[in-house]
Amino acid sequence: MAVAAAYPGTPSTEILESLARYPGVYAEWSPNEKVALEVAMGASYGGVRAMAAMKHVGLNVAADPFFAASVTGVRGGLVVVSADDPGLHSSQNEQDNRHYARFAKVPLLEPSDSQEAYELVKLAFQMSEDFDTPVLLRSTTRVSHAKSAVEYDDETSIPPRKPGFRRDFAKFVMIPAYARRRHPLMEERLVKLAAFTEEFPYNRIIWGERDYGIVSSGIAYHYAREAFPQASFLKLTLSYPLPEKLVRQSASQVGKLLVVEELDPFLEEGIRAMGLPVSGKALFPIVGELDVEKVREGGARIGLSSPSSPLPVSGIKELPARPPVLCPGCPHRGLYAVLKRMGFFRRRDGAGEALPPGQLIATGDIGCYTLGVLPPLEALDTCACMGASIGQAMGLAKAGLPNPIVAVIGDSTFLHSGLTGLLDTAYNQGRLTVIILDNRTTAMTGHQHHPGTGVTLQGLRTRAADPASLAQAMGIEMVRVVGAFDLEELEGALRECLEHQGPAVLVVRSPCILLDRSYGEALSVQEGSCVACGLCLALGCPALYRDAEGGVHISPTLCVGVGCGLCLQICPREAIIVPGEGE
Repeated sequence: MAVAAAYPGTPSTEILESLARYPGVYAEWSPNEKVALEVAMGASYGGVRAMAAMKHVGLNVAADPFFAASVTGVRGGLVVVSADDPGLHSSQNEQDNRHYARFAKVPLLEPSDSQEAYELVKLAFQMSEDFDTPVLLRSTTRVSHAKSAVEYDDETSIPPRKPGFRRDFAKFVMIPAYARRRHPLMEERLVKLAAFTEEFPYNRIIWGERDYGIVSSGIAYHYAREAFPQASFLKLTLSYPLPEKLVRQSASQVGKLLVVEELDPFLEEGIRAMGLPVSGKALFPIVGELDVEKVREGGARIGLSSPSSPLPVSGIKELPARPPVLCPGCPHRGLYAVLKRMGFFRRRDGAGEALPPGQLIATGDIGCYTLGVLPPLEALDTCACMGASIGQAMGLAKAGLPNPIVAVIGDSTFLHSGLTGLLDTAYNQGRLTVIILDNRTTAMTGHQHHPGTGVTLQGLRTRAADPASLAQAMGIEMVRVVGAFDLEELEGALRECLEHQGPAVLVVRSPCILLDRSYGEALSVQEGSCVACGLCLALGCPALYRDAEGGVHISPTLCVGVGCGLCLQICPREAIIVPGEGE
């Protein structure tokens, strides 16, 4: 592989972070997944092997070039990695991206463990070149985050491909006349792939007892194999196109056929389309992750017995809930504190009731700041997908609502897909305020660089994009930049933006607290002055808590000190002090 591109997103992030350490591989964080795949496509057209990696919702962003690459085909091998997230561990949905393979008519590979992930990537590049197609390699969270020993080959035995572009209008320039010629080639390719999948060495039948034959792929195969080790299995790794002959061979020699798969009945529907009777999603959940116990319980409903039993668990009671929370010292907290102090979120209405005209509507986006929707902040009204906050705010403004409207978006998300929304706001003069929370990193996925940090994935210094300058270049006249921890300054700038008669941008700029761990000495509460009113607790800072008697305290192990100081500014009794004061 010569080129790899991605936008960070759990559970796919570590792929590019690992590839960036390999000599001879150019690896980049792209502004978004669409750009990442287009970079990989260009490298493939230039004759070298290339990969684009993303989480499942990232393929939605990259869908346009993904379908285009299926039509044009490739020169050098092109592999697209989709890291799906059953169970929504860090995502806004749990869509099943296996459907993308069928929709785009490209082969689908599903590794079930680390060894297969390693081996299938090499096979994917070879398949891509042999069949003139991009290859979709679909992982899931359990495989993506697994670590295990892997046997590897001597990579020096694979000669690198020499770059070189060969002009071919009918292959790479998809005007309608040429695209019409390419479509029949895609259908012919699918027929060839269907024949290939019958002989694919990772698709195999494992014979056991013949009462039931279990069809499975990915991590679900291991769950099923652990639950029912005595059964016969058809393990699918190249799972689209389905190997029809292999499926029929397996079905003909077992009493009943059972499909064990996470999320949608993708394999089940394909087997039913062959006219074969099969059980599946009627027995297993269609939402969330599977595990051995869920598979065992589903099989038991049709009389499939398991020789194993659940491991005994003793002395463990139900654990208390631990909801996610903004870190102590998070620069996003100040904005929400100001919005609450300005009275915008003291709502008297219940869920579903129309907001009074004076109450603000805050459209949210994807990032750490989305946690502002949780108690006690409860300061966001929407969250859909990357960059949607600005477009949604524009729609609300143009709908004629009498409420003030702000869109809250992070710096990385703004550069990912907020630019076009802001351009629309400037062009069509939406009366709203776009608040860009610029913490100088892509924090939620692990502090990756982006075009605004001035550092590339491979550590090279480069030109940094400035959100404020970009807004001004788009024609936004009201642009203000403030720090995140001075509440008076922040409130003044926000009021100025909200009173402006046209579109406004407020950049709230302070680095993520985890970028610099040189915290100051913890603040403390003067017991004689504190009346336990709870205003400081409304910040939602984990360092602030009540004791059993209702008194308010600051945890010295969590507080980051005067570098934050929000509670210091909010306390009406001046009961919170810096070290050494009041003694």
